Amino acid sequence: MKRIAVIGAGNFGKNHVSNFHKLGALKVVAEPNEELRAKLSAEYPDVKFIPDYAPLLESDEVDAVSIVTPVFTHHTIGMEFLKAGKDVFIEKPMTLDSGEALQLVEMAEAEGRILMVGHLLIYQPAIAKIRELIAEGAIGDVFTYHQERKKLGKARSVESALWSLGVHDVAVLHHLIGEAPTEVVASGHCGLQSAIADDVYLHATFPSGVKANIHNSWLWPERRFQLTIAGSKGFLVYDEGKHTVTLHKKSIDPETLENSDDGEEIVFEGSAQPLEIELSHFLDCLETREAPKSDGRSALEVVRILEQAGL
Repeated sequence: MKRIAVIGAGNFGKNHVSNFHKLGALKVVAEPNEELRAKLSAEYPDVKFIPDYAPLLESDEVDAVSIVTPVFTHHTIGMEFLKAGKDVFIEKPMTLDSGEALQLVEMAEAEGRILMVGHLLIYQPAIAKIRELIAEGAIGDVFTYHQERKKLGKARSVESALWSLGVHDVAVLHHLIGEAPTEVVASGHCGLQSAIADDVYLHATFPSGVKANIHNSWLWPERRFQLTIAGSKGFLVYDEGKHTVTLHKKSIDPETLENSDDGEEIVFEGSAQPLEIELSHFLDCLETREAPKSDGRSALEVVRILEQAGL
């Protein structure tokens, strides 16, 4: 079993700590907050806690690191550990700049290191089921994707709602469609801060002719996380809150323009722990040296799409 250090044990980092510990791989946690270190140290007495990650760069006590720090630090910390010969997991988004993302990818490739990015949603079993159904032709030719991720959420002062929330949706689009868009157009509204969009609409066109629409907002009265895929023979609707994928057997005949409705069917139901699945996949890749499902190259494309939006 490879030995892991988690860099940053805050709001989401603590989930990496608990999952890597559960998987038997956690050896060190670097967290500058003394109070948080003390609390977690009492909870995980078999783990070493340190205030600064710097000593790990020259240490042989860990094989890989999981970086769960503010996004603007990802490039610097990631480059340091790749240069030090460590495999690296970076939480999403990989960076806020495609140039920095490319540097991480090229450094990982040059050093023969595993670079994986935390695009959590593509490890959700429901997404695997959707991919399978599309490949089987369950809804015929795919026309459009419509993704909604909006709630009264945590407003950010550095990245927009698109970069904070929409990164999940863009990663899923790239994973399901399997190609980069030829056109990306976005519009956003800055209500809380003058230059940070709280509410964003993104529209993308892909070489295959498929179009996608994303609506992200942390300034919304209700929680709505849903993916709707429209095809020539029906629709797939993934409700993240209910953990269901529903096949709607509904369509419009292109010749007669007549509607048909053969009802609907829940084709997948059940929740999982995608973070545990994702981190377990990372550990497997460390052993096999195979490219992760959300490797640096795929994450680079996600950053490029977000960058094209200009928000």
